[in-house]
Amino acid sequence: MITGAGGGLGGACAQAFVAAGWAVFATDLAAPDIDGTTPLAMDVTNQHSIDAAIATIGKMTDTLDVVVNLAGVHTMGSLIEGDIAATMEKLIDVNLMGMVRVNRATIDLILNGHGRIINCSSECGYLKAQPFNGPYTISKYAVEAYTDSLHRELLGLDIKVIKIQPGSFKTGMHNSTLQGFEWLQSSTSHHQKALQKMQPLMTRELEHANDPAVLAQVVLKAAESPRPKSNYRVRNSGLLRLMQLVPNPLLDVVYRWMMR
Repeated sequence: MITGAGGGLGGACAQAFVAAGWAVFATDLAAPDIDGTTPLAMDVTNQHSIDAAIATIGKMTDTLDVVVNLAGVHTMGSLIEGDIAATMEKLIDVNLMGMVRVNRATIDLILNGHGRIINCSSECGYLKAQPFNGPYTISKYAVEAYTDSLHRELLGLDIKVIKIQPGSFKTGMHNSTLQGFEWLQSSTSHHQKALQKMQPLMTRELEHANDPAVLAQVVLKAAESPRPKSNYRVRNSGLLRLMQLVPNPLLDVVYRWMMR
């Protein structure tokens, strides 16, 4: 079962699994139209919606070999401007709590199939936090902690929990990133100059986004490998990885210059 299958990454994964001979339940807010899959409508923020979809699956099979959590949202935003509390709540509700609800609802089917869980985090979940990407980064830091804890909890049941940490990929999420950045530029009272300085960096990262089919093959590998790794980093940003090596005091000097 794949959540977020109506999006770029989820759709690519659903197609890759079908091509590899898997029976795929493809879920999203609206049932995804993907050849070879069983499409289901499921809202990961609504427990009743999740339970209804799982009940439908349960009528067709009593096992799930893999649950792939790809449902997610992104936006740029300031942590001190706008309705930041509502923004944070939305991202955490989808990106983190969606996984929590889905994994809890499917655990019996996973146990029956002696299956595995694959959670999609992000390079933002382990790299140093960047300004104006705080809401998304916080949600993915939480996904990292949740997945690590779940991984260790299920070791005794011999259920593998795997973390995917993708970089930038060409999906509809890019549109929400650009829209969020443009809205922030037009509405900010404090960060106009800083955003102007940072825009070329953001544009560069988006222009070098990767093909979702690359990520799909990694997710398929994580599903099929007899001894999968606990986490897979896929096409992470070279610039952000370089910044990871910069000591925090020096990195703060750079950002202080940019933010003034």
